[in-house]
Amino acid sequence: MNVDAAIAAVAAIAGCCTGVIAMLAFRWSEREQAKPTRTSLHTDAVLPPGVDTVLSVLRSSAVVLDEADGVVKASSAAYALGLVRGGKLAVDPMLQMARDTRRDGEIRQVELDLPRRGTGRGDALAVSARVAPLGSRLVLLLVEDLTEARRIEAVRRDFVANVSHELKTPVGALSLLSEAVMDASDDPEAVNRFAGRMQTEATRLTSLVQELIDLSRVQNDNPLEDAEPVRVDELVEEAMDRCRQQASSKSITMAVGGIDDLHVWGNRSQLAGALGNLVENAVNYSPARTRVGIAGRRVPASGGTMIEIAVTDQGIGISEKDRDRIFERFYRVDPARSRATGGTGLGLAIVKHVAASHGGEVTVWSAEGQGSTFTLRLPEAGAVRDRDAQRDGAAADPDDLDGEDGPYDTFNGPAVTHHHTSPDALRAPYPAPEVLP
Repeated sequence: MNVDAAIAAVAAIAGCCTGVIAMLAFRWSEREQAKPTRTSLHTDAVLPPGVDTVLSVLRSSAVVLDEADGVVKASSAAYALGLVRGGKLAVDPMLQMARDTRRDGEIRQVELDLPRRGTGRGDALAVSARVAPLGSRLVLLLVEDLTEARRIEAVRRDFVANVSHELKTPVGALSLLSEAVMDASDDPEAVNRFAGRMQTEATRLTSLVQELIDLSRVQNDNPLEDAEPVRVDELVEEAMDRCRQQASSKSITMAVGGIDDLHVWGNRSQLAGALGNLVENAVNYSPARTRVGIAGRRVPASGGTMIEIAVTDQGIGISEKDRDRIFERFYRVDPARSRATGGTGLGLAIVKHVAASHGGEVTVWSAEGQGSTFTLRLPEAGAVRDRDAQRDGAAADPDDLDGEDGPYDTFNGPAVTHHHTSPDALRAPYPAPEVLP
């Protein structure tokens, strides 16, 4: 009995100890859970109310640093730019700005050029960084990406410089020629010669100013606001009339084919100007007694049917190094030859903008010594073709023939579609051209 009582007493003591230990463990666990974590300190207790919401809607990259330079809050854009890595600010100049601001409370701003990380590209990332105190312990860093703004500003400066240079050339020539005419007032032959030169320079100046106006218009206007179905054969006829005299003087044959029953959707004047630039270039840069071909065809595309208008010449061709730049404003493959033909270097830039604004594109295939083919690809005005088929015997839909169609009734073409044509595709047979006088 004494043994049994002892065992029972020991068991009771052990049970009490276990209960006490369990209660202490439970209370310790509750205290640990009640302690603020690092995350809760950064996002709830440390950040002032509403700051998190404001930072989430800012366009700038935002980073909040604590007193130990740890990242309390960072936007996704900050990670994308490579500003934050491993919970630390990875840009030393910005980190030093944050420390200085934490010390004296002054707001600081600086523009920096940062290397692009992970892209393999050599150009820098231009940013503007602004640091300001946030409360008594935190520092706010806002970073704005200026790379695109810098690029646009550089393009604008180059454009102004090019325009100034191009305008100074004919204006300076006119000034000198006018002085020559005054000095040769008693020599009728010299006056006639200088007057002819003045007329040439004046024509070049007029063309340059007009093309600058055209380029500004196609860049700023929305051509589809006044869009309509346009017959391709009418566009080709206007383009040929524009340079028929030049072609005749050089004995260049104009050949046309495959343009019947083709319609594109867009602004008639802009499309006529773009195609006219392509045909005029083909004539101006072709040797005498050669042929310029203009061919059209309908091709399927992912977004809908497209119309291709190809302008082919038998000129000297374009080298591979120049092919990627010929659509830049004022870029000339041969500046001396361009000035001799009256070119301004803006024609192909206008064609590029017109094609893009109409939901199409312009491509080029060229080989030195073999000539060039410029292909203007535009969305088809699909409803016009459907009506032609209906008039030929298909059942007509009265809603489509009421003559009061809106833009959604008359345009079945695609949205903007960009695709590139290989040289083999450009050599694909177009309809046989018809030689015109």
